[in-house]
Amino acid sequence: MNLDLDQFNDIDFENIGSWPKLVKIVFAAFLSICVIAASYYLFISDAIDVMETEQRKEQELRTDFENKYRLAANLKLYREQLVIMEAQFAELLKMLPSENEMPGLLDDVTFVATDSGLRINSLDWEEEIVRDFYIEFPIKMIVEGDYHQLGHMVSGIAKLPRIVSLHDFVIKRGESGSLSMDILAKTYRFKEGAELSTEAKKGVNSEI
Repeated sequence: MNLDLDQFNDIDFENIGSWPKLVKIVFAAFLSICVIAASYYLFISDAIDVMETEQRKEQELRTDFENKYRLAANLKLYREQLVIMEAQFAELLKMLPSENEMPGLLDDVTFVATDSGLRINSLDWEEEIVRDFYIEFPIKMIVEGDYHQLGHMVSGIAKLPRIVSLHDFVIKRGESGSLSMDILAKTYRFKEGAELSTEAKKGVNSEI
């Protein structure tokens, strides 16, 4: 079938029945395309968007269900771990000095240093540092002695019944040949009235 473009000239839209057969076929095809395109944009595209949204929600719900299922499956284990963690945390709290024990703790640090054979050049409380759940008490120390005496002091402080951590070591050779060590010792006290969540307890355990 040859397409004669002259057949599309002078088409009378008021008398469609008189159109040539080829023109009717082309017009019907064009009209069908327009109807299909309009139907897609008016109805089908919105339905596809809704379907994609629902599919995303379904995937989110599946993921949420899987996460909750894993939690439920391990709930007993989590509870056992929580009991162990709370017991460990209670033991840590016992190792933190109370307000009345703070002066005695300074005496303990002094005793460890002198018992190691070190000469104490200075030993002073620094300004306390308030954290979220506990208070940090720094002690600035400058001691002098030989290498083994310094090691003995560090070991002795680690064995104290109350938690004392050592930070910022600076060791220098003195004029007499002995070693001078600047060190910052820190002890901690739990803030009264503070309550810790499980995640906060993990943070305190790691920080202390």
